[in-house]
Amino acid sequence: MGNLYDLLREDVRFEEALHSCMNCGICTAICPAAEFYDYDPRKIVDTIQRRNEDEIEALLRSETIWYCGQCLSCKTRCPRGNIPAVLIAILRSVSQRMGYFVESEKGLQQFAVSKKVAQTILDIGYCVHPDTMKYEMHTEQGPVWKWYTENIEEIAPRFGANYHGEGPGALRSIRKDTMEEINKIFEATGGKDLMRKVETGAKNKTNIRNDEDLFNLVYNRNTSKE
Repeated sequence: MGNLYDLLREDVRFEEALHSCMNCGICTAICPAAEFYDYDPRKIVDTIQRRNEDEIEALLRSETIWYCGQCLSCKTRCPRGNIPAVLIAILRSVSQRMGYFVESEKGLQQFAVSKKVAQTILDIGYCVHPDTMKYEMHTEQGPVWKWYTENIEEIAPRFGANYHGEGPGALRSIRKDTMEEINKIFEATGGKDLMRKVETGAKNKTNIRNDEDLFNLVYNRNTSKE
């Protein structure tokens, strides 16, 4: 298995994220996720700082590391300059690389994130775009969003958007050479490799090979009380 703490430290963000924690709990007090979930960033930082391999592995397999909303409120409050949210991001990355993410329901949902966010970036240059957001899957946006997407060609220009147009502006078409560069960046930085690992791990765990069926499963299933 190797040393999980050392794997965490290999991430270039680790040095900035963890200096020394004195367990004051300010990060937990300010954390929005801690108010609604069984989530305590203080405990997570403490676990990493103590370098307990069994506890770190348990974190990597757990729902816990997926509760963080990455708002970085913890960064603004920590008296020691730690950034628990960045540690969470590192834990998530290692969990995906090691295949542990499939042991949690929220972890499996990373397949949906990969397919609908990362893949959209690679396909059209946007992480979120009206063309890729089906209203029936995002009803929380309300009827205005439905009306907007149904009439986007007429409405978008009124807001200054350049919908599928050439040149500058929101919602513009991204140039072919720019898209090629984005794909090269994903390949060179390991992004595509991580996406492949998430897809392979999720399909092996669920025994579902069809992308759409697997997406619908992980996107819609929620057995947690939280």
